[in-house]
Amino acid sequence: MVLDSINNTKISWHWPAAVILFLFGIIGFSTGVSLTERPAVVDASLLTKAYYCLGLFVVGGMDIGVPSGGPILGRVLLWIAYFGCPLLTASAVIEAVLNFMAPQRWQLQRLSGHIVIVGTGSMTTSYLRVLRQQSRSVRVIVVDKSIDRIRELELAETFNVTVVIADITHDFLIKALKLKRAQRVLLMGDDNFQSFEAASKILRFYPHLAVNTIIHCDNLRFLRAMQDTRIAKQTITFNVYNLAAKGLVRDTLLNHFAKTREKDIVVIAGFGRFGQIILEELLHKANDQIERVGIIDVDANRRIQVVDEQQQMQPGYQREVFQGNIAHPQAWKNLVDKIDLSQGEPVVILGTGYAADNLRTALWIRQKYSNALIFARTNDISQFAKEVCEEHRINSISITQLVEDNIPADWVS
Repeated sequence: MVLDSINNTKISWHWPAAVILFLFGIIGFSTGVSLTERPAVVDASLLTKAYYCLGLFVVGGMDIGVPSGGPILGRVLLWIAYFGCPLLTASAVIEAVLNFMAPQRWQLQRLSGHIVIVGTGSMTTSYLRVLRQQSRSVRVIVVDKSIDRIRELELAETFNVTVVIADITHDFLIKALKLKRAQRVLLMGDDNFQSFEAASKILRFYPHLAVNTIIHCDNLRFLRAMQDTRIAKQTITFNVYNLAAKGLVRDTLLNHFAKTREKDIVVIAGFGRFGQIILEELLHKANDQIERVGIIDVDANRRIQVVDEQQQMQPGYQREVFQGNIAHPQAWKNLVDKIDLSQGEPVVILGTGYAADNLRTALWIRQKYSNALIFARTNDISQFAKEVCEEHRINSISITQLVEDNIPADWVS
């Protein structure tokens, strides 16, 4: 848990108190104070006196009697040790019991109607941000095998969640999380195979959670390969770029196509996961409105082969593929030799994972083609990119913002 792991790194106040009480006992004996049941302690060795002082922490002075004789200061110090040592021992035991029971047992035992999120990456942050806008009170447990201390604190304090460091594939943890009473389970870890493994185990114990188990998979090829499996059919599977691209097509591009008279030209510069899903959505939703698609990517030839292999693209559109870096002028020269961007209102999407290249290239294209509808992608929300894009009539799109805008309502209700 968050707070317990931090407290464990501090020196407990019990240790300094124990040392002080021990020294009080040694000083008391050394000044000549005797004991009613052990009068010989006055002449005993220092080791014997230390032994009696340590015994005070366990049984107090019940077997050795009470302080007797000697100077008043020595008796006062020894009496303080007599009362302080047993109290200190009792408080340490009580604290240990509470530390063991409170975070691990009491918190988890009382879970009901809660949400369990596995993984602590950016998708978890986006989901929690949207969830807390809808509900501040629902209990949320975040589970991960390992987590940076600062990240752990950030999640706990910003979103009021309980962080558990453990492996979700362990049967013991699955049962301890009280998933029988859980509202929803979201598997958003970095290991795609582990997410499906965890879903398989969870549904074996709690099959009623099938419709409320959500699996994020960042590998599109793996996700598509799993689509016909029982686990994928029972649960909700998604990809971050899938949410973002579908939202962009549905809320922005389809409206643009509806306003233009002629069929449209679309250029996708950067054909990774985001670009691939944009193309897939365009061909499913607006195939009859697209005249030609131009694709630029450093690995365009291989990636288009993967898309053709795994997706059933709709016929009826023309495609031009150009291998090269979107920041290289030659790639655009090759494209404009075959696709005229000066006609109509072509859509140009700069969608690589490099925000600086996207923004710079978008500005260059705007200078040459004032008629184009240009989109420049960033990963996180960027105030700088938004300001620059607004100045030059470019649409700034953030993967994070698109994801948060398109998280289904029933995932957070």
